[in-house]
Amino acid sequence: MTPAEPAFALLPGAAGSPVILHVPHSAREIPGEVRDGIVLDDLALARELDHITDAHTAEIAEEAARLAGLTPWRFVNRLSRLVVDPERFPDEREEMTAVGMGAVYTHTTHREVLRPADTDPEPLLARWFRPYARAMSEAVADRLAATGRALIVDIHSYPATALPYELHGEGPRPPVCLGTDAFHTPAELVKRAREVFGDLGETGLNSPFAGTYVPLEFYGRDARVGALMVEIRRDTYMTEPGGPAGPGLGRLAEALAALVDGVDG
Repeated sequence: MTPAEPAFALLPGAAGSPVILHVPHSAREIPGEVRDGIVLDDLALARELDHITDAHTAEIAEEAARLAGLTPWRFVNRLSRLVVDPERFPDEREEMTAVGMGAVYTHTTHREVLRPADTDPEPLLARWFRPYARAMSEAVADRLAATGRALIVDIHSYPATALPYELHGEGPRPPVCLGTDAFHTPAELVKRAREVFGDLGETGLNSPFAGTYVPLEFYGRDARVGALMVEIRRDTYMTEPGGPAGPGLGRLAEALAALVDGVDG
C-alpha cells in the first residue's frame, strides 16, 4: 500500500438510500510498518490471513449494490483486521481481549503469539482505529441528515468449523447467522432478512457470532440508526480457507440486494 492509498473507502450510493453496507474484514493488506511488529514469518502470516479474513465479502457487497433498485452506500476497510479491528470496543468492554483479539490483536485464530506482549496498541489505535471510527460516524450522520434514518448492514463470514479463538464456537453454525442488537435491530428487519436469505438454507440468530456494529457516537443512543450483522458461513460460497469464490457468491449478493430493496422500499 502506498501512502496515497486510503485505509478505507466510502463508496457513494443513491442520495435517498439510508443503507450503508459495511465491509470491515475483507482485506489482506498490511502496511510495512505494521508488518514489522508482527512476529509470524511470511508463510505463517499468509495462513493466518486465510483464516481471519472474511474473503470475498467486499465482492458480495459490490454485487448487491449493483443489483439493488436503490444503490446503497458502502464503507469498505482496505486494510486487514490484523492492523486494527475497527469493530472491537477499544476498551475493557471488549470480551475478545480475553483471547488477545481486542482492537489490536496480540494473538492469532489458533491462540499463537501475533505481536510481542509489550506491544503498545496506542500508535495503531491513533493511526488506524480512530480515523476509521470518525469516518464511519460521519457516514452515518450523513445518512441521517439526508434521509432521517440510517441502516448499517455489516457483512462478515465465518468458517464452517470453529477456530480456537472463538469464545462461543460450540453453538449452531447455520449457512447465514444474523447478529442483532436489542436497541438497534428492529424485529421487522430480522424478519425480512430471514425471508430473503431463507432460500440459502437455515438462517440463525446470534450464533456463533452475536451483536452488530454501530459507531459509539450513536450506540445505544439514537434509535434512528438501525443495524444488522450478516455472517455467512464460508463453505456456502468459497473454498476454505482463503480459496476462490464459487457460484454461491452470486446467490448471496442477490439475497443481500433483496434485503436492501426491502429497507429502501
